[in-house]
Amino acid sequence: MIEQPLLQQFANQLGVTLSQQQLDQFDRYAQLLVEWNEKINLTAIVDPREIVIKHFADSISFLKAVSVPEGSSLIDIGTGAGFPSTPLAIVRPDLKVTQLDSLNKRVLFLQEVSDQLGLGIQTIHQRAEDGGRDTVLREKFDFATARAVANMQTLSEYCLPYVKPGGYFVAMKGYEIEEELEQAKKAIRTLGGKTEAVEKFQLEDNSRAIIVVKKISQTPPKYPRNAGKIKKSPL
Repeated sequence: MIEQPLLQQFANQLGVTLSQQQLDQFDRYAQLLVEWNEKINLTAIVDPREIVIKHFADSISFLKAVSVPEGSSLIDIGTGAGFPSTPLAIVRPDLKVTQLDSLNKRVLFLQEVSDQLGLGIQTIHQRAEDGGRDTVLREKFDFATARAVANMQTLSEYCLPYVKPGGYFVAMKGYEIEEELEQAKKAIRTLGGKTEAVEKFQLEDNSRAIIVVKKISQTPPKYPRNAGKIKKSPL
């Protein structure tokens, strides 16, 4: 379905070499994405070339922005159709990947992808703010990530509670991030984080920024608040 040489080309630009097995896994993932998208709303991007650039290569760019040690645990909050975590699980099978989403139909899709591709991903049907208070998940991960879920103020409250001190919250955002990041300074600090880096890159006409926030202290127990308070009164 996808142009495998094109995906390999973009992966190489990001410092990643894909095996034939991995290219085939990405190809099957794209097929499942398009098939399931006819039944449930997963993505507006169904063109094979755009899937390669805006979903697959974009997700792989995570590994260019941050060093991920062998065997790290990663949770993808509001993962939707599995970006960036499913591509990361394909590229780095050593990772212990958990995907969390509030819509059960999407979780069923994610489980099907994981099963067919043999990825061993844990999928969880739960709201982000509920999972962040769950002792099974709270401060248990080396990395938490999210892509296009909310602004940094809100996203920090959703994601940082999952990260263990010393770990990282990695937000995948649009290119113009400076004002949004400035507004999120207080929230990041309050939740125990510190912005360590902002990596910007371009994949054809797709301009992106990745914000790397280090967890330097525990998140206070009262966070995350319920969704209504998070939206009504951002930190």
